[in-house]
Amino acid sequence: MTCILEFDDVSYLYPGRETFALRGFTLALPRGERIALLGRNGSGRTTVFLRCNGLCRPQAGVVRFVGNVIQHDRKSPRWLRQQVGIVFQNPDDQLFSTSVGQDISFGPLNLDLDAAAARRRVQEAAEMCEVSDLLDRPTHALSGGEKARVALAGVLAMKPDVLVADELLSNLDPWVRLSVLGIFHRLHRQGKTLILATHDLEVVQSWASFVVVMNAGQAVFAGAPDDLLGNEMMMAQTGLATVWGARSGVGAPELL
Repeated sequence: MTCILEFDDVSYLYPGRETFALRGFTLALPRGERIALLGRNGSGRTTVFLRCNGLCRPQAGVVRFVGNVIQHDRKSPRWLRQQVGIVFQNPDDQLFSTSVGQDISFGPLNLDLDAAAARRRVQEAAEMCEVSDLLDRPTHALSGGEKARVALAGVLAMKPDVLVADELLSNLDPWVRLSVLGIFHRLHRQGKTLILATHDLEVVQSWASFVVVMNAGQAVFAGAPDDLLGNEMMMAQTGLATVWGARSGVGAPELL
């Protein structure tokens, strides 16, 4: 297995907090996979994502990208953020330009591309995310689903090798959700590594090829979805048995 991101005994405590967001977190993520990251709110999933492209420096341990320790000097974070793109749960945290076209073009223009190359990237990303007809639209006038797809397009215009999406599917209607999963499918066929934080075990079962379960700042499971869903003890200990039973209509008390 070729790893694209590795976390080695990483710990992080947010200022003013008493509980570590990550505590001795160790994990190797395989390259080219569709990875689902599971865990209750507060389990450390978002903190892991912020480490993936150097947005936050770990207070202990190291993070490696394609075998190289992520540095926090002046040049490394910019290069890394081209390779690892993050789409946040709330697209309003990412959309800040006046129009959709300006927002998607922000990343490419900051790569020092010429105007024609940047425009091609904007067009390609907008096409993939089905927002080509929105390029002149003010970002504040978009629906929730449109904002999500525009935020995704802005990240894809950077052509990252790894796409990290934090609960991107959670607030989307079924049609937009299917559209985004279709985009993920095309990206995977291009060889991209996809990492999706989700609470939806149906997505894990039908979409993911690798799953990680987090609890109290640690990875307590990493492996194939079927191995997780068939592990009654792990499902019970992490509370996933109740969620899975509720969604599938199968009673879960016997697993608890």
